Amino acid sequence: MKNPLIILTGPTAVGKTTLSIELAKAINGEIISADSMQVYQHMNIGSAKVRPDEMDGIKHYLIDILEPTQDFNIVLFQKYAKEAIDAIYAKNKLPIIVGGTGFYIQSVLYDIDFHENSENATLRRQLEQLVLQNGADYLHNMLKQIDPKAAQTIHANNIKRVIRAIEYYQQTGEKISDHNEIEREKEAVYNFCYFVLTDERQKLYATIDKRVDQMIEEGLVDEVKQLMAMGCKRNSTAMQGLGYKEIFSYLLGEISLDDAIYRIKRDTRHFAKRQLTWFRHEKNVTWLEKYKFAYNETELLNYIKNKVMQKIQGDCDIL
Repeated sequence: MKNPLIILTGPTAVGKTTLSIELAKAINGEIISADSMQVYQHMNIGSAKVRPDEMDGIKHYLIDILEPTQDFNIVLFQKYAKEAIDAIYAKNKLPIIVGGTGFYIQSVLYDIDFHENSENATLRRQLEQLVLQNGADYLHNMLKQIDPKAAQTIHANNIKRVIRAIEYYQQTGEKISDHNEIEREKEAVYNFCYFVLTDERQKLYATIDKRVDQMIEEGLVDEVKQLMAMGCKRNSTAMQGLGYKEIFSYLLGEISLDDAIYRIKRDTRHFAKRQLTWFRHEKNVTWLEKYKFAYNETELLNYIKNKVMQKIQGDCDIL
């Protein structure tokens, strides 16, 4: 008998946080964040991190667990998420993974093996040097030549993932996209309900633009200044997040603030589009299109709860 797992995901700014907390209260659950930036302390505004007063008594995992100068990657996420899932089961509660990083979610759901690609420090330094000399697009074009599928799913600015993909090919002679596809065909190790929350494209984009404006008003520039003072560099993992790298460039005098804001909005919209493309390729997903529920949160919540109960109630006594 497989243990139950609930997943609530969707594009950035669609409203996952509020809905997930209401869902956790409704089904006796606790939340595991699947977000690569919310793991960092001191990064609250740009990551749209859930605030303690918003949690409404619901325990959240993988939030504020690292300093922004520390590295974070999918292998660490998988490790910490599994530990959190076990801790939630020990309380006789339901784990709910919430966030928009589809590959992170997939790594746990299918228990993907990442350890075949052992690190090669010399090769990694060579690739990092190529970025410094020629820019991120140059390295991304290298990836396009050896693994076009991987290049389609990994953004050029996500330098660490581009490097890992090239490393994998050079070390194994195989494409990381092929490896991931094989792993993806594995049977899920949980009895899961996988929900994707979404909205009409133009409404979602308008919400994204409004959120970026709000982040600036709340002090995103000062937040990045503080992170720089703490020792965060341009190539720090924490500074790869949307909003952070653009404001970093502004503070270095490379672009204007208006240009930084424009880029954050544009790239966040593009990111949301890529997220939706990713989720469309996932198996056994239930789409939650907000407009089909007339934006009624109660109806939406009841629909999710009924789906969860139908799927897992016979397999556990938590509900």
